[in-house]
Order: sequence, then structure tokens, then C-alpha cells
Amino acid sequence: MKKKNLLYIFADQWRKIAVGAEGQDKVITPAMDSFAKESKVFDNAISTYPLCSPHRAALMTGKYPYCCGMWTNCKIGLDETVMLKPQEETIGKTLKRNGYQTAYVGKWHLDASELNFNKNPESGAINWDAYTPEGERRQGFDYWFSYGAMDKHLNPHYWRNTPEKIEPGKWSPEVETDVALDYLQNRDKSKPFCMFVSWNPPHPPYDKVPKKYVDMYDDIPLRVNVPEKMREDEEYLKTIKEYFGAVTGLDEKFKRILEYLKENDLEDDTIVVLSADHGDMMGSQGIMGKNIWYEESINIPFMIRGKDIEPGRTQCLFSSIDHMPTLLDLLEVDIPKTVQGKSFKDIIKDRKMDEPETVFLSMIPGMPELIEPYRKRGLNHKSFGWRGIRTKTHTYVIDNGTYPYEKQKRYLYDNEKDPYQLNPLILSCDDEQCKKYDDCLIDYLEKINDPFLMKGLDNNG
Repeated sequence: MKKKNLLYIFADQWRKIAVGAEGQDKVITPAMDSFAKESKVFDNAISTYPLCSPHRAALMTGKYPYCCGMWTNCKIGLDETVMLKPQEETIGKTLKRNGYQTAYVGKWHLDASELNFNKNPESGAINWDAYTPEGERRQGFDYWFSYGAMDKHLNPHYWRNTPEKIEPGKWSPEVETDVALDYLQNRDKSKPFCMFVSWNPPHPPYDKVPKKYVDMYDDIPLRVNVPEKMREDEEYLKTIKEYFGAVTGLDEKFKRILEYLKENDLEDDTIVVLSADHGDMMGSQGIMGKNIWYEESINIPFMIRGKDIEPGRTQCLFSSIDHMPTLLDLLEVDIPKTVQGKSFKDIIKDRKMDEPETVFLSMIPGMPELIEPYRKRGLNHKSFGWRGIRTKTHTYVIDNGTYPYEKQKRYLYDNEKDPYQLNPLILSCDDEQCKKYDDCLIDYLEKINDPFLMKGLDNNG
């Protein structure tokens, strides 16, 4: 039997509602809207750790980020080197062993920043960036056109198989789409392929987007949970247009890829996924960015299309750790025993299955300046930050803060009655409503050996 191909395309910091088909953010995305109608769309696709490297680690391994050692982004300035270790079993390695050509194009952010090892790397990588050489740190991907972490969207750089930088001088999604199409055209057509394409926009800096896309937007309706003071801020309103403009630019590139598949008779043979690593608050709750438990941050697009996939929507909870096993199962490849997620092939095929009642949410203080106060007090910073549970209807969060002197807070959001999450119940650890969620959360923490303090310092003495 002929094996299916896999084309997985994901954008960085792209929230689920920022696509026209969702009917919320007024974003111009005709190609994505059409794709959604042809796909199984997961309304409750959740980034279990809404930050680049942790989600990417879960995507590649099917494991919780903490179990991969990915408790924060790959970066400099930490006491330990954070990277996806070469011994991890990944989707790239698994598919390569099963006869697939494997390719990765775009942002990687799973390798240690080079400045952790060499103050003057031959590649010229700076800050959190990295050139990943051929070999085990590419995690099974043979074709390579990538970088570690770099946000110069209008003047990007990449590496192939040498430390010499490639600087095309064009908007990064345009470059990466060109490279992806070139790969598809010149691959070995006698073998199935697996290609991941990772676009960096709409990740900030928001203003690094071609003007023609931004100019498509004028007055943009803002979400109810954007504070009044931001609604009158010209710089903020400009940023919203740039964010939407970046997504519209991605839609144009996505259309090119879909057209190539159609023109080259690859539609029936290729499973196509469109997703993201996490979202962006974009002013909701008065917050910009991610790494917070609100829906704008954790709820990501996940649309999957293929010949035998039933189009439609599902409310099934689907977490970062579930992407890998689901994709392998759809490709009829055995799922490695290391995987902690589960396959949702049955949901995608419109069949019944036991659905999870909850998914796990997490964040650990990861910036050096946030970690230092814990060191001074002899505390483990990994016991802090926040952890939570997302059900189909509610979000429950225990927040130990990002500094050791903050008092623990507990929040319960009814996302059906309060979809903008403006009126949470604020609870104490003794509140009866906490028990069922706490028991569930403890199960997750024990499963992954997470040292989070369930009662916080104030209640532990």
C-alpha cells in the first residue's frame, strides 16, 4: 500500500481566533477559510505550555515538555543548557526509520543557543540563535533549511549544512515557502515525504511585515476583554493591524502550497496540517504576548485535511503531546512507547473514542532575572509559576507567581458563561470547588515529576 505524505505547517504565536473562518478576529484569510471547510477542525486544540520551545518539544516527541527537560525556551543565561536532547525519540526519527524522506524548513528553536558553548561561534549566531549541524541534533530531519531563534522577519537568515549564513533578503514566510516548494519539486518522488514548515510571523516584532498586508486593514473591531485605555492607544492599534497583516501574508503563502499540491496530484496522497505553537493575547486582559493561561494564549489552530479525513468540527480536547501520536497513527506507523500523548485518529475519521476530560497547562519562570530571587532564598524556581487544567467548559489555574514572595492565587473560569474570561471565581486551597481539580492536577504533576507547590509558600510555612 502506498504510504501517505505528511506536510505540517505551523506559525509562531498565532492564536486560533485569528483566522476568518472562526468568525471572531476579522482577519482576511480566504485560503485558510477554504482549507478549514475541507478539514477536521479542533476547536479545543490546546498548547499545554504556551511558549515556543516547550510546545515544539511536545510536538516532536509526544511527551510533556517537562519530561523532555524543556521547562522553558532554549536560551542563554541559565544554569543548565535547555535543548531537545539527541536521545529523544521524535517524529522525524520515527518516520525516517519507516522509509520517509524528512525535511524541516524555518524556525527550529529546539537546539541549545550556540553562545552557551562558544562566545564567537563560526556560524555568527547571536543571542538565542543556533546553527544546528548535520547529525543527531536535527532529530531525524535530513533536509534542513533552518535557524534557532531569530526575529528579523524582513531580513532573515538560515543555515543548511555549513556554518555559512544564508541571507535571502525577503520576508521570511516568502523565503520558507519558496524553499518548501523547491523541496517538493526536487524530492525523490519514489518515497513518501514528511516536511515541517515553521513560519515565525505573526510572532513579534509585529512591525516586520510587508506594508501591503498591513494596508489591507483599517478599523479593526477589538475583543470585549481589551481594556479601554488600550483602545485609544495608536501604537497598540497599529500593532493589531500588523498582527492581522502578518496572518494575511501567511494565508497567501499557504495558498501557494495548496495550489502546488493540487497541480501536482498530491492532494489525495498528502495529509496537511495547519497549526501553531501557541497564541497571543494581543491586548486581551491588558496583556501582550503569551505564556499565560487565557484562551487567546493557549487555544491554537489545528486543522487537518486528507483524502480519508471527514471534514467538520470537533470539541474534543487535543493537547501538544497528542499531535505526534495522532499523525503517526494516521500514517499507519507504530507509535513509540516513549509517547505520553494519545492518538485521535478515530475523532479525525469521525469515529467514537474515549475522549479526555482534561488537558494539563503549565508555565515555569524561565528568564534569568526571574530565577535569581528563588536562588537567593534557596528555593527551586521550578516549583513556581502556574499550573492548570482545561476542560471543554472550564479553566482552573493555581498561580504561585513568578517571584517567591507572591501569594498563591486560584482561579476558576466558566468559559461557556464567560467566554472572555473577565469574571473568574477566586478561590482558596480550602474551597470545596478546588478538590476535583486539585486531584486531577496532582495526578498530572506526579506523572511528569513536576515539583510544583500545590499549596504555595503562604500555606506551607
